[in-house]
Amino acid sequence: MAAGSDDVRLRIGPFAVRYDPQVALELFVLFNFVALGFDIFLAHSENQFRRPAEYFPVYFAGAAVALLLAGVAAKAIWHRAAVWRDLGYLVGWVSIVIGLAGVIYHLDSQFFYERTLRSLTYAAPFAAPLALTGIGLLLILNRMVEPGSRLWAEWVILLTAGGFFGNFVLSLTDHAANGFFRPIEWLPVVSGAFAVSFLLVPFLVPVSRRYLGLCALVLLVEAAVGALGFILHNLANLSGPSASVFENFIAGAPPMAPLLFPNLAALGWMGLWSLSSSGRESVSATRTRSFSADPSL
Repeated sequence: MAAGSDDVRLRIGPFAVRYDPQVALELFVLFNFVALGFDIFLAHSENQFRRPAEYFPVYFAGAAVALLLAGVAAKAIWHRAAVWRDLGYLVGWVSIVIGLAGVIYHLDSQFFYERTLRSLTYAAPFAAPLALTGIGLLLILNRMVEPGSRLWAEWVILLTAGGFFGNFVLSLTDHAANGFFRPIEWLPVVSGAFAVSFLLVPFLVPVSRRYLGLCALVLLVEAAVGALGFILHNLANLSGPSASVFENFIAGAPPMAPLLFPNLAALGWMGLWSLSSSGRESVSATRTRSFSADPSL
């Protein structure tokens, strides 16, 4: 999409696929707005959109998809890169504001009145709206920083780590609501913390491509954890107490929440690929020359 994009050819058997990191990230954002719109609709259906403001993020997600597609068309068909850029900035900044406002709005449902760990656990999931903030940051990143560059890769990995930290908080508070009734409910909590710790290491010490490969493997495990969670959540909803399957899905275990794990894994793979391809595997290499990379990492 941009002349400066770091286009490469990915070989899958006998096939060579053109890979443009800017296009990949833009498609990732578009997919996430679609998925978030549906997920928010299900979540807010639980209380039948009691407050009119609860419709706003659903409408925004739909409008964001339309605006971003218009921007892509303007750039790809009419060569109006400025339109694509400005629409992305608009959607990105609005998404950040809505996400932050959503955190306050969710906490205001109970936590601000009682200010206890119990009220934090049983309030609306306060970290969930930060998904919109993260997507907004990705949109802005994709326009401010050269796609596929080392700096671009660093930001993508950092935002991936932030997403996994959000998953850690969401899994902890959501499963704490039923007292971690099944031991397996600890799995997304532990795996979320595990992913954060692995992805932050390149920001602290020099690492090699071998370590980046290990991070990619960790993300594969995270994706598997999410797939398992998706199956378990939806099996529980299918056998829920309500006669209505829809009611079981909106009042039971959040059906799409576990898919955040493979979603973030895909984002992390984009960042790791670009960081490895940049020729400088260590994020901290240019800042801490006094350290030498351990070849065993």
